[in-house]
Amino acid sequence: MKDKLYGVLAPVKKYGLFVAIGILALLPMVVSKTYILGLLCRVLMYATLAGSLNVINGYSGQMCIGHAGFFCIGSYVEAILATRMGISFWVLLPLAGAAAALMGLFVALPTLKMRGVYLAIITLGFSEIIRLLALNWTDVTGGAMGIKNIPVPRLGGIEFSNARTYYYIFLAIAVLFLFITRRVIRSRLGRAWMSIREDQLAARSLGVNTPAYKAVNFMYGAFWAGIIGAAYAPYARFIDSTIYTLDEGFNILSMVIVGGMGTLTGPLAGSVVINVLTELLRPIGQWRMVAYGVLIIVMMWFRPQGLIGASDSVLAGRDIKMKKSGEGAK
Repeated sequence: MKDKLYGVLAPVKKYGLFVAIGILALLPMVVSKTYILGLLCRVLMYATLAGSLNVINGYSGQMCIGHAGFFCIGSYVEAILATRMGISFWVLLPLAGAAAALMGLFVALPTLKMRGVYLAIITLGFSEIIRLLALNWTDVTGGAMGIKNIPVPRLGGIEFSNARTYYYIFLAIAVLFLFITRRVIRSRLGRAWMSIREDQLAARSLGVNTPAYKAVNFMYGAFWAGIIGAAYAPYARFIDSTIYTLDEGFNILSMVIVGGMGTLTGPLAGSVVINVLTELLRPIGQWRMVAYGVLIIVMMWFRPQGLIGASDSVLAGRDIKMKKSGEGAK
């Protein structure tokens, strides 16, 4: 029976992603409201941003809550070089990602022996340092006034100047991130990350160079955060330090938790839930943060592995124990 079911579902799994991408590509042709298109842009942007954090927290078991710092670096690198030097957006995308990855290495190297809350505090401090630099380094970042009139991307005769056209940039980045990350996770590198997550001492005893793999993991996650930060700057046309606060870091983390850590599509589900919830709760202002907190508590209590996480996940320990106790009783 299981073999027959697998035979039926195999083509769905194989071609389902291509169908989904095709539907997403056609959405701007069907949706006419700019408001909805803007929401879709944010969903795709945060899906990649949360996915890059998930690579660090979900696949290697490290604890980063200062991801907004890498996002900030990518945005400012793109904005500064585009407005002052006129460098093409398409050149600045990988350049901003590389700058964020390099900073990720600087954060990772001194903290390789730290885990859990200690590492989380370090990343939190790093995020605030980057934000304060953006606020106070007035000659470079514009300080509290920020950077205005960031040039929009152009490709041939196409100008990406609105949500309808910019949607395809966010979609392309999200698809590229999922494709590359899927291959990385299934490679020797990804297996090493997961072995570190499960048991760092056991991984080391099997010959895994844990410091090197943890550093590469941090750099990989930071790279994609820098990429999406660079994509966000010309989309907003204006950036300042108030965008990259600690609240933004916790917002990204909440998407990973709600969607499911250690899953490729979990951050996408989390992005949809949190962004839609943000729009629905906009009338109550800052009280929506309370709703986020309640949602995370409920998720951690009833489904700690997230919306997409498997029911037999390591994170779903409570459910596994209940099943085992039930089997023992029989």
